[in-house]
Amino acid sequence: QTLLVESGGGRVQPGGSLRLSCAGSRWNLDVWAIGWFRQAPGKEREGVSCISSSGGYTEHADSVKGRFAVSRDNAKNTVYLQMNSLKPEDTGVYYCAAAPYLRTCTVVPKEYDRWGQGTQVTVSS
Repeated sequence: QTLLVESGGGRVQPGGSLRLSCAGSRWNLDVWAIGWFRQAPGKEREGVSCISSSGGYTEHADSVKGRFAVSRDNAKNTVYLQMNSLKPEDTGVYYCAAAPYLRTCTVVPKEYDRWGQGTQVTVSS
């Protein structure tokens, strides 16, 4: 019953890279903005990155600017989050979510209606 499925998480050493995928399950993502969020143990969920429905606009939280990049391939019904130069502080469960009626996108969680179940990212030595 999950409409969004995240994959690509795992354990990586500091400075390493991971590429997360967010795939639509039995519905098209092409008219939805997609956001990426993460939640570390004991902390509230925070916005990470987002991409507009067309892919023409992206936004990133200050904590990941210059290290993370978000892209989408609507033909494959998939959104990607490329994470480089990973730090231990990046550890957490990463979620993708879909928002309607946005001409751009936002990293504010309350704007998103549909959420995946998350994928664990652990950055440690």
